[in-house]
Amino acid sequence: MGCETEKKSGFKEATPPVAIKKEHIRDIHGDKVNDPYYWMYDYFGRGADSTLVVEYLKAENAYVDTVMSETKTFQEALFNEMKARIKEKDESVPVLKNGYYYYTRTEEGKQYYKYCRKKGSLDAPEEILLDIDAMAEGLPYYAAAGFSISEDNKLMAYGVDNVSRRQYTIYIKNLETGETYPDAIPNTTGNSVWASDNKTLFYTSKNEKTLLSEKIKRHTLGSSATEDVTVYEELDKSNYIGVGKSKNNKYIMIYSQATLSSEIFLADASKPNATFKSFQPRIKDVLYDVIPLEDEFLILTNKDAANFQLMKTPLTATSVENWTTVIPHRTDVLIESVDEFKNFLVVEERKEGLIQLRIINRQTNKEHYIDFGEPTYMAYPMSNPEYNTDVLRYGYTSLTTPSSTYDYNMDTQGKALLKQQEVLGGYNNTDYQAERIYATAKDGTKIPISLVHKKDSKRDGRTPLLLYAYGSYGSSMDASFSSSRLSLLNRGFTYAIAHIRGGQEMGRQWYEDGKLMKKKNTFTDFIDCAEYLIQEKYTSPEHLYAEGGSAGGLLMGAVVNMAPQLWHGVIAAVPFVDVVNTMLDESIPLTTNEFDEWGNPKEKKAYFYMKSYSPYENVEKKDYPNMLVTTGLHDSQVQYFEPAKWVAKLREMKTNKNVLLLKTNMDFGHGGASGRFDYLKDLALEYVFFFTLEGITQ
Repeated sequence: MGCETEKKSGFKEATPPVAIKKEHIRDIHGDKVNDPYYWMYDYFGRGADSTLVVEYLKAENAYVDTVMSETKTFQEALFNEMKARIKEKDESVPVLKNGYYYYTRTEEGKQYYKYCRKKGSLDAPEEILLDIDAMAEGLPYYAAAGFSISEDNKLMAYGVDNVSRRQYTIYIKNLETGETYPDAIPNTTGNSVWASDNKTLFYTSKNEKTLLSEKIKRHTLGSSATEDVTVYEELDKSNYIGVGKSKNNKYIMIYSQATLSSEIFLADASKPNATFKSFQPRIKDVLYDVIPLEDEFLILTNKDAANFQLMKTPLTATSVENWTTVIPHRTDVLIESVDEFKNFLVVEERKEGLIQLRIINRQTNKEHYIDFGEPTYMAYPMSNPEYNTDVLRYGYTSLTTPSSTYDYNMDTQGKALLKQQEVLGGYNNTDYQAERIYATAKDGTKIPISLVHKKDSKRDGRTPLLLYAYGSYGSSMDASFSSSRLSLLNRGFTYAIAHIRGGQEMGRQWYEDGKLMKKKNTFTDFIDCAEYLIQEKYTSPEHLYAEGGSAGGLLMGAVVNMAPQLWHGVIAAVPFVDVVNTMLDESIPLTTNEFDEWGNPKEKKAYFYMKSYSPYENVEKKDYPNMLVTTGLHDSQVQYFEPAKWVAKLREMKTNKNVLLLKTNMDFGHGGASGRFDYLKDLALEYVFFFTLEGITQ
């Protein structure tokens, strides 16, 4: 195979690396496919090809460095510009729990933070529970998670991952003496909960190879993790499991959930050796969540209710035949969550794609909604660990409103802004305009689009526009603020979010219509949104850019195959692009959890449908847009070899000289850098990629 020289105005001319090819035949359902880049799977196997994998990824990185070398100064300036908007010395709004105020604070020049608390009053002396800045010193990646305080406030369990594979080791610290106990529990999700005896800890153990959450274990303070008892083992490999504690501290709760069904097990938190009992054995196609109150259980479920309904049942009769309706199902409103308080319920609902917070007085049954007053926004209940309070802590943001924290008195309906993200260097929201518009899909479905631009932006078809979407797992992409995005907007870009099917913005059916055998709706919706934006002169193909990550990277891979002429440039971040091969290999982390989302290709119908859209399978000899693809060597969600194979095949097949770049972070995984500034370096590279294509210079 020859190696043509790629050249694009603004990028340095260079010869791209060429991946070697080795025959590998996939033979299933009578379909034989040669996959010449299959050898790239080998790195974690440490087999004969592992050195070749690293050499190839490093060669691609060197190629990126060369092609982008003339933009290095611009990248550094952009990094400093975005970093300068961040308030380096800052503090979160304290959260009251069990007599202590908990918060994090950051310091000038530090990448991480300190986790702190004060007893009884914000005027009390500060206790630094964990100094993550010191703990992460000298490490390229460091993540601490799952901070769990015992009921007597004396012990803290927390998880640490310093590889970026989302495999956490749990440690236990004595908050009175400062001692970290020798107890170290490896290979967990990082999250844990204390029983009421202040010495028993429940946590989720993972399979070391597949990274599936397989077991819930019980650890006794002072013992070895090898002695920990398994209290629950999930036998269905399509289920995710976890363990938590009810808000009223009465129950330890084990959650087991797949895409289509779930089951919850309860045990008395004051009896750590008690057997966990199923609240209601799993029912096909029924999801449910349990909210314990003083005198009954509430159940949020999609049983006979596609958009979910709220039900209740007595404490002593939890099986489904005893459930009665509290809030009935509505075809136009999705119930997303319920937060319980002694006197109130807060119901998070989604109507016409937007979140609403519904406040219900449990004593009088009177109710009202909080008014947010913008056309497109994001609102959400924040940490509300206290049960006996009438004050709701919630967060709010929009495309033009920085992240804000409010306390809302559910009785008096008064609200207080406690903190709003400070944008250093000056930011005036009146300089920007947010809109919510609707594109029409080929089948007549109205697809919402949220967008933001400078007020003086012109709709003449010449404005550069970045279109973003995700569109999988029922994850809704709400409109939120980003201070770093100002670097795009201030240089004339419009930023748009396509709320395509596969998410859950417009209700549960929105999700159902964008998965399994309807997955292609996700891709055609995105294309239809792009064509609408072009038709309405928000932009044109010469100025239209697209970006998506993970399952959104699959979206990018699909749309560049289906409609390559629409995009001037595309970024696919940690993209899930080798769908068929990944879903056939149950040893790959998380594969079995995903069957309800994508299908199982061992079934013939699912196999051929997946193959018809999988980006890797559908690369053809044709012109492709300029592309930047990113991945992480230690990615646990989408393995590095998917984007690596895809880029190798694209480079072999594409018929034009548009830029094609693969950037692999050799230290990080799916979420990128762990420090609060390091990620801006990756963002600067991405933005400069777009700016260079658009002819925007420093």
